[in-house]
Amino acid sequence: MPDREAIVHYASGEATHRWTWAALLTAAQGFAARLAERGIRRGDVCALIVRHHPDCYPLYMGIEALGAIPSVLAYPNPRLHPDKFRDGLAGMARVSGLDWILTEEELEPVLAPLVTGSESTIRGLHFPFASTAAGTARAIVPPVLAPDEPCLLQHSSGTTGLQKAVMLSQLAVLEHVRRYGDAIRLTADDRIVSWLPLYHDMGLIAAFHLPLASGVPVIAIDPFEWVAAPVLFLDACTREHATLAWLPNFAYNLMASRIRDEDLQGIRLDSIRLLVNCSEPVRADSHDQFATRFAPYGLDPRALSACYAMAETTFAVTQTAPGARARTVCASRDALARGFFEPTRDAAQVRRCVSSGRPVDGCELRVVDNAGRELPDGHVGELWIRSVSMFAGYRNNPEKTAEVLRDGWYDSGDYGFLLDGECYVVGRRKDLIIVAGKNIYPEDVEDAVNTVAGVLPGRVVAFGVEDVVTGTESIHVVAETRHTDTVEQRRLRGAIIEAGMRVDVTIADVHLVPPRWLIKSSAGKPSRRANKDRVLAEIAQSRQQS
Repeated sequence: MPDREAIVHYASGEATHRWTWAALLTAAQGFAARLAERGIRRGDVCALIVRHHPDCYPLYMGIEALGAIPSVLAYPNPRLHPDKFRDGLAGMARVSGLDWILTEEELEPVLAPLVTGSESTIRGLHFPFASTAAGTARAIVPPVLAPDEPCLLQHSSGTTGLQKAVMLSQLAVLEHVRRYGDAIRLTADDRIVSWLPLYHDMGLIAAFHLPLASGVPVIAIDPFEWVAAPVLFLDACTREHATLAWLPNFAYNLMASRIRDEDLQGIRLDSIRLLVNCSEPVRADSHDQFATRFAPYGLDPRALSACYAMAETTFAVTQTAPGARARTVCASRDALARGFFEPTRDAAQVRRCVSSGRPVDGCELRVVDNAGRELPDGHVGELWIRSVSMFAGYRNNPEKTAEVLRDGWYDSGDYGFLLDGECYVVGRRKDLIIVAGKNIYPEDVEDAVNTVAGVLPGRVVAFGVEDVVTGTESIHVVAETRHTDTVEQRRLRGAIIEAGMRVDVTIADVHLVPPRWLIKSSAGKPSRRANKDRVLAEIAQSRQQS
């Protein structure tokens, strides 16, 4: 075991760094000793803002070895203005109660004011990569944590200053990785590959805590490098004989459409037994595209799995059974809008819903109406969850906690239905659009618009805007495109409106924007709320100027 691989660090242009268990634990001890010398103590919340680095793994473990509480935050995108990043982090620090920031020296000019400011609650900055972690003079004996003692702080998806702080106990995390490992039939022969950032629950729990607790190797790829060259994921799967990975839905489309045939020479995906689609609505078309594209390279379509997960439950709520492709049912859009599942073959009405599987052991799921009454199978309602791995509440935010915790049940804010014991997620309550009394899920509009030639796939958001004239909401669409010609843009707007009509939706306004315009959440998907606010602000400004 000491000489067995624990983490394989992939980085473009660098030699692959292979952590054995012995080396990883020694390095974690070194970091723990250095952090203790700086004054970090048990219970302190330590924000990690670091890029993909071989030492980020033992650094995280070193924080935990002190009984301190790690919280991984996103490293600032180069396109983000430093002041905006700092302001967002300051808001998060106030809500989350961050005590320390562990980051890289080049961020010191940006982050130093958070420590020296008169209203600062942050005790200090530390640059842990300035010297090697090895060679410490004293050993650290990790404290024994009580089951209900906090061991990590996650942040729910959102823009930096708006993320909710989710504190998880030692018991919640340990119970979850054990039970979820059973759900996916994890064994010592598995090898996990991941490009997922550790500031997201899917990367932190599924692709880091789970393999660490289970003694399973993980091959870690730089998220920014994967976005630039998606074939890195397939290359790592091939070279390392990976068996298991988690991916957000957009990644299936991106890899199926952007990776060129010439880049796939030598790629073999026969070893993969499970690809888990998670963190955003699962699209049947995405699975179809991926399966068709990579079947010639040995991909077994039965590996296409799905999971319903969130930070508030540590990670997974449900999981499809390994060995069979996630089930897809053809539902009537009109029936779903009226609140129940009805099978249909009408192409104009069909919405293909993908199962996210059955509840993981220790997790209960129920569908309720607006009054909290449980609904039978096949009826659409709010998804409520109760779990042994659930959070106790949002840190320093009792008002928000009271909104979502109801007699031990967590109100997820998602809509879905149960069918034959499996969960189908169809939308998000806060994103629901109501037009003349008809419920419209923005996912349906976005799916239709994504098929229009000239629209960048996956770079579309739909939302409702209150119309004072009609007394109801109108549907707006924001779509990224490379077209800059006025005539081409006019044609594209018409095609988008026509696509909406094909699914019985009237799109009131189309906003065409250039590539990379859309604001993304920490989960890497376009944020409907943030982009709606941005569009409406630009419209208001334009009216003032005219």
